[in-house]
Amino acid sequence: MLLITNAQILTMAGEPVRNGYIWIDPPRIREIGAGEPPADLLARHTGPRVDAGGGWLIPGLIDAHCHIGLFNDGLTLEGYDANEQSDPVTPQMQAIDGLFHDDCCFSEALAAGITTVMTGPGSANVLSGAFALVHTTGRSADQMVIRKTAAIKAALGENPKKTHGKRERSPMTRMANAAVLRQALMQAKHYQEQQKRGEAEGKKDTVPDARWDALGPLLRGELPLKIHAHRSDDILTAVRIANEFGLSYTLDHCTEGYLIADLLAEAYKMGLQDGYGLGEPGKGRLVGVITGPIISDRSKPELSRASIENPAALARAGLPMAIMTDHPVIPEQFLALSAAAAIKGGLTPDEALQAITIQAARICGIADERGSLENGKIADLVLFSAHPFDCLCQTRLVLVDGLVAWRDRQTTWPDNLA
Repeated sequence: MLLITNAQILTMAGEPVRNGYIWIDPPRIREIGAGEPPADLLARHTGPRVDAGGGWLIPGLIDAHCHIGLFNDGLTLEGYDANEQSDPVTPQMQAIDGLFHDDCCFSEALAAGITTVMTGPGSANVLSGAFALVHTTGRSADQMVIRKTAAIKAALGENPKKTHGKRERSPMTRMANAAVLRQALMQAKHYQEQQKRGEAEGKKDTVPDARWDALGPLLRGELPLKIHAHRSDDILTAVRIANEFGLSYTLDHCTEGYLIADLLAEAYKMGLQDGYGLGEPGKGRLVGVITGPIISDRSKPELSRASIENPAALARAGLPMAIMTDHPVIPEQFLALSAAAAIKGGLTPDEALQAITIQAARICGIADERGSLENGKIADLVLFSAHPFDCLCQTRLVLVDGLVAWRDRQTTWPDNLA
């Protein structure tokens, strides 16, 4: 058990709790309240008590799109495991199999208060594999994993056509990007139907194919398609194809989303209806938009109209919106800085913090357990010395699954704090 008192608590589930306390029985939060803990709680508490000293307690930060552990800092080609460029269609790849758990960036992320990341393959291929949801602490990928397969990655725009075009093979154009994606989804759908028919007829000789097996949960609406798209036409192509196949999907980067925010809002509202995103043609479901990286340069033509006002424009349109680092494009530990930068573009501080906590959790499909501080939820949380957007704030304590995962060594802690 752990009791933290004298904290400014931003729960992300309602009004802030001033000078409050939080009582944790790992892995879950058992009670949150204002002022001093009641006598009956103190009588039941048998673990350490931490005085937060007026510090700010918030949910552990969540990065909804990055490549941490697959692009490994300082290892150059040896650490480049995010893009299997042998074929433009590799949905059978799994991030968990390429994740380097000892990448130094995980410890840096944890020390910055980031407890959960969705990490996975890059955007060299039209379909590149499965993203995983992992904690930023653990001695192996298997210890870190929250959800081994959390989404299937797709990419439109410059990256796939540049990667494969220079090898003189398709896709070499935006038309081919879309055609390759459609063909793969059609083939996977045909494969699933064949497998189902074979099972019904009692046939044992249906040949498995890892590529099309990987897309089965996507076509059934069990996983979202995580679509990399920067330019407005690529974003709308993503919406078009997702609707054609009735997919659940997220729009990742969505750099020119502010130019078509009204159209995206229409797509989002349409997908809220019952039966959308479950594989029925014409019924796609936009889960949300994951914007960023916000504080990077315009490194390629499709970023030429990048705007710091993009997150605010998407939020004003009523779209669920999270903010990413796209690590290693922006180092993982600067997730909060990225959200703070979006305030300059028109987001409120509360909206910016939601974009890296509860909204990120909703878009990643883990909001039932993480992303806010509420009774019964998993105790992933971070204690800062000041508001997380204060440039002078310091991380004091990080809990993952209710256990101490990182603590500031300059602070005096109770002797029985694990």
